[in-house]
Amino acid sequence: MQPPPDETRRDAAENAQWSRPECQVWTGTLLLGTCLLYCARVTMPVCTVAMSQDFGWNKKEAGIVLSSFFWGYCLTQVVGGHLGDRIGGEKVILLSASTWGSITMATPLLAHLGSAHLVSMVFSRVLIGLLQGVYFPALTSLLSQRVRESERAFTYSTVGAGSQFGTLVTGVVGSLLLDWCGWQSVFYFSGGLTLLWVCYVYRYLLNEKDLILALGVLAQGLPVARPSKVPWRQLFRRPSVWAAICSQLSSACSFFILLSWLPTFFKETFPHSKGWVFNVVPWLVAIPASLFSGFLSDHLISQGYGTITVRKLMQVMGLGLSSVFALCLGHTSSFLKAVVFASASIGLQTFNHSGISVNIQDLAPSCAGFLFGVANTAGALAGVVGVCLGGYLIEATGSWACVFNLVAVISNLGLGTFLVFGQAQRVDLSPAHEDL
Repeated sequence: MQPPPDETRRDAAENAQWSRPECQVWTGTLLLGTCLLYCARVTMPVCTVAMSQDFGWNKKEAGIVLSSFFWGYCLTQVVGGHLGDRIGGEKVILLSASTWGSITMATPLLAHLGSAHLVSMVFSRVLIGLLQGVYFPALTSLLSQRVRESERAFTYSTVGAGSQFGTLVTGVVGSLLLDWCGWQSVFYFSGGLTLLWVCYVYRYLLNEKDLILALGVLAQGLPVARPSKVPWRQLFRRPSVWAAICSQLSSACSFFILLSWLPTFFKETFPHSKGWVFNVVPWLVAIPASLFSGFLSDHLISQGYGTITVRKLMQVMGLGLSSVFALCLGHTSSFLKAVVFASASIGLQTFNHSGISVNIQDLAPSCAGFLFGVANTAGALAGVVGVCLGGYLIEATGSWACVFNLVAVISNLGLGTFLVFGQAQRVDLSPAHEDL
């Protein structure tokens, strides 16, 4: 008698999980990959002023170049997650990194091809957005299939800390290269490091035959052995899935608003303050906060606390408590307190890695990449709207408190939805074999 398909799938998933040494190697490698992702992502913001001087861009044209990344980024989240579920997240990550690294390294050449500098830069940023949009959904798919449930929070939080790491690396090293060697060197630096990382992963961590097979699947559109059918109806009938999507939307939107407006807030509110303090300190705090949240989450689960209880606790910290510190930002006239509040808010937001990001893997490990792609697409779109709305509120009221009130409202709407409807039971299995 053949075992039920869901049980066969579950057994196969357990056999595919990494051993402890493999997990450690991949965690370090993916941490570096996330760091390089953000190095490439923030290279353009670091170089925008210098490039504007060279090419004669005004603020509107520079804004078009900066925002064009998100035009592409919003479009490939679902595709990246679905491909990760089908052919393996590590292969999607490697293929996309090799391409975005090449484009980043070639950006100075593209900028000087012809006289349409603005058009070529917008085109390159849209392409990089398209390619980087697949990264986190594919990462979610990979970790949901290869990492034990008891270790997912720490692994995801550790890898996620690479985003703050990459922002710091480009902010520090990129600024020095910009002063010493010109803006072109910053693109060579981030793109070259990415290509070196790709070579390492290809040579030491991936099976060449599997990668060739994956390329064949992408080129020919052929089916693969791994089940690729996504249980759409089964997923989207569950309140827990919608709670996860709403919570991810809220966390992403709040993060984008703070990321976009905090530098301007500090410059206008404290014009004589040191820029490196408010541009560096919050991200330095966020790195250990992210690691601690993952350690705390996995430790609590190992001590017998319910998985969903721990996930909700992480969201209380990541959305609830972080919004309290965001509110405090709008009601302080002290630079020191403002830096403390901003650092606390940004640091606590990293607890979302151990909450909602891992909860998506709890709900649907067989199609976690697809589900995360849906949630992150909604979050990215909401973030763009939220950033624009924040700017409108500042212009209309002349008060920064309105922006931080907006962050608090969005965060707590997502938190409330997750506290009421959030669950950790699998929803990608048939009801008769649901993993409780």
